[in-house]
Amino acid sequence: MQSCCVSHPVTSTMSHTPVEVCDSYKAKECSQKGLESIAPLIHSVEETPDPISTEVQGTIPVWISGKLLRNGPGKFEFGNTRFNHWFDGMAMLHQFKIESGQVTYMSRFLQSDAYKKNSERDRIVMSEFGTLAMPDPCKNFFQRFLSRFEMMEPTDNASVSFVKYKGDYFVSTETNYIHRVNPENLQTLEKVDWSKFIAVNGATAHPHYDPDGTAYNMGNSYGNKGALYNIICVPPERKDTKDTLQGAKVLCSISPTSKSHPSYYHSFGMSENYVVFIEQPIKMDLLKIITCKLRGKALSEGIYWDPQQETVFHLIDKRTGLVSPVKYHAKALSTFHQINAFEEDGLLMLDMCCCDDGDAINNYLIQNLRKSGEALDEVYNSVSRVFPRRFVLPLNISMETPTGQNLNTRTCSQATCVKTSRERVFCQHEDLHGDDLCEYGGLEFPQINYGRCNTKPYRYFYGCGFRHLVGDSLLKMDLQDKTFKVWEQKGSFPSEPAFVPSPDAVEEDDGVILSVVLTPSQDKATFLLVLDAKTFEELGRAYVPVNLPYGFHGTFATSS
Repeated sequence: MQSCCVSHPVTSTMSHTPVEVCDSYKAKECSQKGLESIAPLIHSVEETPDPISTEVQGTIPVWISGKLLRNGPGKFEFGNTRFNHWFDGMAMLHQFKIESGQVTYMSRFLQSDAYKKNSERDRIVMSEFGTLAMPDPCKNFFQRFLSRFEMMEPTDNASVSFVKYKGDYFVSTETNYIHRVNPENLQTLEKVDWSKFIAVNGATAHPHYDPDGTAYNMGNSYGNKGALYNIICVPPERKDTKDTLQGAKVLCSISPTSKSHPSYYHSFGMSENYVVFIEQPIKMDLLKIITCKLRGKALSEGIYWDPQQETVFHLIDKRTGLVSPVKYHAKALSTFHQINAFEEDGLLMLDMCCCDDGDAINNYLIQNLRKSGEALDEVYNSVSRVFPRRFVLPLNISMETPTGQNLNTRTCSQATCVKTSRERVFCQHEDLHGDDLCEYGGLEFPQINYGRCNTKPYRYFYGCGFRHLVGDSLLKMDLQDKTFKVWEQKGSFPSEPAFVPSPDAVEEDDGVILSVVLTPSQDKATFLLVLDAKTFEELGRAYVPVNLPYGFHGTFATSS
């Protein structure tokens, strides 16, 4: 097996070079030439509704008992109509069941209204993020013209992740629709509308959880006076009700800097006592979005990057729902995924995967992902790299707090936070890596030992290296000395890692990492990879005799 695990020493972590210079250097040094085609990873595949056996090589620990559930796009055309954006593909749900050292695989398409309507008519009839459905060609000209004035129906194509509310598993995207699914057989059970329970028009696919099962999320609402950001709280499982989201409430609402141009967000941060919302300069032009059908444009045309705007961190007290009047500012950045957040010594540490522009969301057109040769290199080199960063937010700001000096009292940290006025603090990040991470194209899809470390001080996080438009290596980052370990295999593309703790775990990294690895140059060469999370050495792999597309997110469901 042509794979390897490499340990990298810390490099230049104490450099005082200005961050802007370092980031420019990294972007230049991370360019690539001669990228392998990944087109087979962005093609439609058939579902595998009945469990099939896999061929295990090496050893899969017998203590692993459960299901790795994965979600992502799996169908990109209907008839002679094709989706334009990677995010538009129809949701395909995957299950890797691990028991007694053996693995079975199955998959099903989510039976969303979007999938069923498109299938029935064998053409795209439901608009998605980057694809505007064309009017029915069977209608006359006048009917097709009038259809442009109809409101666009939000998609229920929940293709982003698996989430959990009240003990039930759901699949989610970013609209107001989620679907309850059966993790045992991946059958679609129920379509659920967030707006039937609380006044929101959607929620993220990345909720956070308290130890008791209480879930927190975010969703926008739109009214005559513009948009609001809403923090959502869903109570833990209760035996006296079977209603899916019954009891959900809006913890608080936050007004955008511009109500007609609110920020796009994919996730948020959470510490023990606070929800942290990152209002970033990726903006949504609501007028363009509302009129996209009339103008014959996809919804994605209404999202843009405004580098003139600063990033603003909003703190919300989870217990009271009160929004801190102090706003924490940083230079323009974009973020899709947070790593962790925790409080210590009157400070809140917020760790995120960030880059210095927000154009990436519009670069993932299917036509770009299917390019090859120099054209593919050009696409990759136009996309900014994502790196892990830490922001430090001082919690106890008062009239007596001095201005103009660094309030970060942690001598081991290079992050700065300076009060500039009564209710404004400007924050400069600390890199959570050395320059050697650039060799692996930065890091995305971050994961931690969530059950043990979420909202607490921690040492390790895991993710994918991106020397390509999709992950092409697995990384284990050590915050103690900013070193990292790597698993890589030439021509292989691992997905988001999932950490599974061992039953007798003592250390934070006692457990395994699971990742679905795709090999586009070979037919039916997908495998589930199992790594020792401590050493990052390969323990075993389970080969799946079918082709899979590259997916987004998932979760590990432990067998009861």
